[in-house]
This record gives sequence, structure tokens and C-alpha cells, in this order.
Amino acid sequence: MKLFFHQLRAEQLIFWRNRESAVFVFIFPVMLFVLLGSFYDGEIDGHPARDVLLVGMIGYGAANTGFAGMAITLVIRREYGILKRLRSTPLPARVYFAASLGSTLIVFALQTVTLYILGGLFYDTGLPESTAAVVSLVLLGAIAFTGLGLATASLIRSAEGASAVVNVVLLPMAFLSGSFGQRDYPAVLEVLANVLPLAPYIDLVSAAAFDGEWPWSDPGSLVIVAAWGAAGYAFAARRFTWEPRER
Repeated sequence: MKLFFHQLRAEQLIFWRNRESAVFVFIFPVMLFVLLGSFYDGEIDGHPARDVLLVGMIGYGAANTGFAGMAITLVIRREYGILKRLRSTPLPARVYFAASLGSTLIVFALQTVTLYILGGLFYDTGLPESTAAVVSLVLLGAIAFTGLGLATASLIRSAEGASAVVNVVLLPMAFLSGSFGQRDYPAVLEVLANVLPLAPYIDLVSAAAFDGEWPWSDPGSLVIVAAWGAAGYAFAARRFTWEPRER
């Protein structure tokens, strides 16, 4: 455990000292919420529009932090030989990845708290009906989307292309899933959104925030999110490499 906490502290120091990473992963969803919230008014599906936007931004934050942030970070570290050097140290692989997941969880949790604070200050958004249920979903989101980030890092071949690849996936998924407001699309797009992990995850967060429901109250959405995360970890276990791919 001592080694885990040592590596977790190192991951946090690296994250917050890297201004570009901190802005992209932590600040960007918060900034989007503040900017978009100024245009939202009225109700969406019977709830205040800005509260719906806040829930969507929590979902976007989970995907941006766990999926995009993890994938880009690992690809850059791999291609610059950092992972190769880490592999030659006594640090076990499981401890390294556990610390990376722990760091992702801390960043996402802080981001969620920040969203609720800013929402209350600027837009009079409400607190969740069940804080405990939202906390459990923060944990689920960090774990599931980090698994997808690991899998994606296993596929991306170059550090230069990492950001482009993850954003080609992340941004369309975020729009389809209702991260930026109302989800009202043609039936084909709705079906696509519902089989991707972000829309079911936002549905779970919405149910917890507005109705106080726990994740298992919607087993369908819970299974989809968990299955995507498990598939990501399984794929990464077979395909992830510590060696640079392009030199």
C-alpha cells in the first residue's frame, strides 16, 4: 500500500504540474458548463435546463477524464519511453495502473464537486437528491471510462495522433449522449447513443441526481456501462504494450 500511495502522489503531482493536461482534463468540462449554462433556460424533460446540463457535464467529465485523459497520457508516456523505463523499475504493473486509476478518480471527483459549486453559485442549480448515489456513480464512471482509455491507448500508434483519435470518438459520443443538453435525435442515432457507454451513464447520473435512485435501479444502463468498462480492461490486458511503437 505504501508503494501505491507513493505512486498515486506522483501521478497527482505530474497531473497538476502539467498545465495543458490540467486544462484539457479538469478545466475544459467546467468551462463548458459555465459558458453553455448562460444560454440555457426553461426546462428539459421536466427538470430545470441548467440542472440537466450539469448532469450532462458530469457524464462528459467522466469520459473526458477517464477515457480521453488516460488514453492520451499513456500513449505519450509509451512513445517517449517513460513506460519502458517504469517497467524496468521494481514498481509492479498493477500498482502503476491502480495509482493511475486512483488519480483519475480524484480528478473526476474534484471536477464533479466543482461543477455543483459553480452551478449553485451562478445558475442556482440544486444539489443531488442522493449524494451517496452520485458518489457511487463517480466511482463507476472513473473505473469504466478508464478501462476504455486503456483499451484506446493500446490501439493508438503515435503520440501525435492521440488527441485527434480520442476527440473523434469523444465529441460525437458526447453530442449523441446528451452531454450538452437535450437528447432528441432520429431513432437511428438514438439507438446508437444508447449502446455507447456515455448515454446510459448520464441516464444513471440523472436518476441519482433528480430522483435519488441508486445505479441498480436501472440495471440495463448499469450493465451497458459496466460491460464497456470490462471489455476495455480485457482488451488492454491482451494488447497493451510498454514499448514505443513508432521510432
